[in-house]
Amino acid sequence: MTMHYIRRGTGTPLLLVHGIGSSHRSWDLIIDGLATKRDVIAVDLPGFGATPPLTGETSIRTLADAVTDFLANNNLTGIDAVGSSMGARLVIELARRGGVLGAVVSLDPGGFWQGWEIPFFYHSVRLSAQLVGTLQPALPFLTGNPVGRTLLFAQFSAAPWKIPAPVALQELRTFVPTPAFNELLDNLAHGEKQQGAPAGLIQQPLVIGWGRRDLVCLPGQSKLALSLFPDAQLHWFANSGHFPQLDVPEEAIQLILDVTDGTYQAQPERTEAPVEVKHPSNVLIGVGVAVVVAGLFLALRSARW
Repeated sequence: MTMHYIRRGTGTPLLLVHGIGSSHRSWDLIIDGLATKRDVIAVDLPGFGATPPLTGETSIRTLADAVTDFLANNNLTGIDAVGSSMGARLVIELARRGGVLGAVVSLDPGGFWQGWEIPFFYHSVRLSAQLVGTLQPALPFLTGNPVGRTLLFAQFSAAPWKIPAPVALQELRTFVPTPAFNELLDNLAHGEKQQGAPAGLIQQPLVIGWGRRDLVCLPGQSKLALSLFPDAQLHWFANSGHFPQLDVPEEAIQLILDVTDGTYQAQPERTEAPVEVKHPSNVLIGVGVAVVVAGLFLALRSARW
């Protein structure tokens, strides 16, 4: 199938793979910085952005097959790659398969949840998408001020008020429960578990970047990720939530460039543990609940007028 993408910059090719409910625009804050040293190719996965959905099942397996075909058809097999969230799991899966990608940076990958974390992820993200879908007409107003952005991105960002309004609006324009979104979300939560790769199998650099304040893929899930992928190195973003490319764009750019040019130095061991969330009720005031508050705020504001 034909996959929509944009291409920018010169140098060694670099693939960017977005997360669920997003598009190539999720990289807007870092793509220009990467393009100063890389030939950046940012795709819209099937069913998202400007790429039509797959004709059959939409899952990590079928999306991985589609990306593999895209790379082969464009003579890009072996390209370095970066993925975010669901896309981060996707690039890890491609690294596990071997022969598809070069160096890989996986930013806050999904798929390493266990126990109560599974329904927490599924229901909070599903509710968020449904509510954002109903609030589409109000999004320009809600994303146009720091309070609105804080409410809308509370679960996804460590500093949501700092996200530029146009970027916030663009992210939420695509975060809606389309058929592809719903099927993929169910597959992520309840489908096939992510398989690992024995030590020594992955020969190319693999770095998993994780926000210490991630309330979608909780930081404690990094333990399972490293146990399944012992060849990986873990990089902590101290001041980031689920999307380092939004919260700490300069740090994300530097990590990606260092890993893909072979100069990355592992972080020194730190004694403090990542933020652990033991009770899901404490963080269910994420995007899903926040947009309800935002909607009520908008309704009250409109009523006053």
